[in-house]
Amino acid sequence: MRKNIAIFASGSGSNAEVIISFFKEHPLARVALVLSNKENAFVLNRAAQLNVPATIFNRATFYESHTVDEILEDYNIDFIVLAGFMWLFPERIISRYPNRILNIHPALLPKYGGKGMYGDRVHKAVLQAGEKYSGISIHFVNAEYDKGEMVFQEKCRLEENETPESLAEKVHRLEHFYYPRIIEKCITELE
Repeated sequence: MRKNIAIFASGSGSNAEVIISFFKEHPLARVALVLSNKENAFVLNRAAQLNVPATIFNRATFYESHTVDEILEDYNIDFIVLAGFMWLFPERIISRYPNRILNIHPALLPKYGGKGMYGDRVHKAVLQAGEKYSGISIHFVNAEYDKGEMVFQEKCRLEENETPESLAEKVHRLEHFYYPRIIEKCITELE
């Protein structure tokens, strides 16, 4: 029986698209649902083009009701993946999916993580600090930003003339290659 993955995303959804495509014909799992807290997020277009159902929710629905929990149950979700989703997860969902909620961060945690550290903000901070390397961190989700148990990290070297845009491109390449494979490994270990 294939496992059902739900992707939570708030933005353009390039990681979501890669993950959906990776698991399209996969014997182990498939992306069964995309959830977004932004009704104009481009990830919803990507989901529609790839024939994956999507749903939109707001802050009150997420934190003050069990609507999202019920949607996850209706789709028989086994594993949750965050792909550019910026809200902390409620403890009730975290406890229901122990070590089954995965997030990716565009830097080498524990540096350059936490509330407000996403996208170009991270890349600018890394460059301003004069780091020699950046990369990606994939971790389980807990009740704090970017503090869950580390699952995987991969680094890339920064060049002398590196810009936030060129660094973002390098990091995206790492995300698109490694994230689906680490998701696959984590789901395999559930068995």
